[in-house]
Amino acid sequence: MTDTTASARPDDLAARRAALALLEAALSRRAGIDEAASSLKIQALEPRDRAFARALTLAALRRLGVIDRLLAARLNREPPDRVRHILRLGVTQLFWMDTPDHAAVSTSVALADGERATRPFKGLVNAVLRGLLRDGAPADDPEALAPAWLMARWTSAWGPESARAIAAQIAAEPATDLTARDNGDLEVLAAELDAVLLPGGTLRVAQRGDPAAWPGFAEGRWWVQDAAAAVPARLLHLNAGQTALDLCAAPGGKTLQMAAAGAAVTAVDRSAERLKRVAENLARMAVSAEVVAADAGDWADARQFDAVLLDAPCSATGTFRRHPDVLWAARPGDIAKLAAVQSRLLDSAARRVVAGGVLVYCVCSLEPEEGEGQVSAFLARNPDFSTDPVAEGEGGAPAASRTAEGWLRLLPHQRDGGQDGFFVARLRRN
Repeated sequence: MTDTTASARPDDLAARRAALALLEAALSRRAGIDEAASSLKIQALEPRDRAFARALTLAALRRLGVIDRLLAARLNREPPDRVRHILRLGVTQLFWMDTPDHAAVSTSVALADGERATRPFKGLVNAVLRGLLRDGAPADDPEALAPAWLMARWTSAWGPESARAIAAQIAAEPATDLTARDNGDLEVLAAELDAVLLPGGTLRVAQRGDPAAWPGFAEGRWWVQDAAAAVPARLLHLNAGQTALDLCAAPGGKTLQMAAAGAAVTAVDRSAERLKRVAENLARMAVSAEVVAADAGDWADARQFDAVLLDAPCSATGTFRRHPDVLWAARPGDIAKLAAVQSRLLDSAARRVVAGGVLVYCVCSLEPEEGEGQVSAFLARNPDFSTDPVAEGEGGAPAASRTAEGWLRLLPHQRDGGQDGFFVARLRRN
C-alpha cells in the first residue's frame, strides 16, 4: 500500500459524503442503495464521483462482516452509528479499494471533522484506521462475510461446505448478465459485447460501466437479467398464441421473456410506480403486454391463463451479489411474515391456471421456508396440482441445482462466476 501526503480535495469529500449517505440508508434506515442514490444531492455529483460513491458503498457492504470484526478488536466502546459508518468506509478504502493509505485515513478524518456530532471522534477515526493499517490486510474468511444468523441458517439448510461456498460469493463483484430479445441474435451479440454465452442463452459481460452505452441497448436487443433469474420463465416453454400471466411482475425481466416468446402476456404488480419501468422496457424492446396495477393476492379479474408465473415477494437473500445490503437489512422474523404472504399469493395464482396449465413459482431467496416448504404446503392443500419435474439442465440451470422432487434450488456458487440464489418449482394443474 502506498502512502502520500496529499490532502483531501473537496470533490474527494463530496464522493465520500455520498458514500456515507448510501451506507447509512442501507444500514440505518433500511432504505436501500438504489432509492438513496436517486436523491437530488447524489445525482448532482460528477459521474465519476457518483460511480466512486456507489463502488465504495458496495465494497463496504460486501465486506461488512469482516470490517466489523476488525473494528471490534480496536474499539473499547460502541461509537455513534455515523462514526461507525465513517470507520467502515475508511477500512474499505484501506484494504479493498485502490485508495492510497494516507488518502483513506485523511478523508475519513475530514468526514468526521465536517459535522458537529462526529467532530469529537475524529481522533478516534485517525487512531483506529492507523492501527489497522499497522496490523495489515486481514485474511479471507468466508464465514465472517455473512450475518451470523444467516450463516447458521445456510449451514443447517445446505451443509457447512455449501454455506461457506455461498458466503464466499458475497465478496465477489459480479459480472453483468443479459437476456437477448431474439435467441437468433445471441452469437452476434456475444461478439459485439465480448460476452460469454452461458447455458440457456444468458450473455455474461465482464466489462463495467453504464449498460445503456453498450451495443444493442438503444435498439432493444437485450435487457439486464441475472442468469438464475432468467431460468423460471424459460421453464414455461411458451409459444405464440398462448396466454401468460406474470404476477408480482416488476421490474419486468420475466415479463419481457414471456412477451418476446410471443405469448399474450398480462403483467400484474401492486406498485404503479415500479410498473412504469416495466412499461418503459416493453417499449424499448418493441414487445407488448397488458400492464395492471393490482394486488396479485386479491386481483378481481376472473380470467384463467395457459401459464402463470409467480415471482413472490421474499427476503431476497439470494440477490446479495448485486444487493449486498439485503443481508444486513433482513431480520429473522421477516421470513415467517413473508411466508404467509407467499402462501396467499400462491393460492391466488393457482385459481388463475387453466386445466392442464402450468404454474411456475419462484423466489430469489436462500431460505427453505420460502421455497421448498412453501411448495410442499401448497401441494398438500391443492390436490389438483402436481409437480411437473424440471429436467437436468433445463432452462440453463446448473445440473447441481435440480432437487430430488424435480424442483430447482439454485445456489450462488453452482455456476462459474456466480449467480443469484433462487428456488423454482414448476407445477401443473391436473
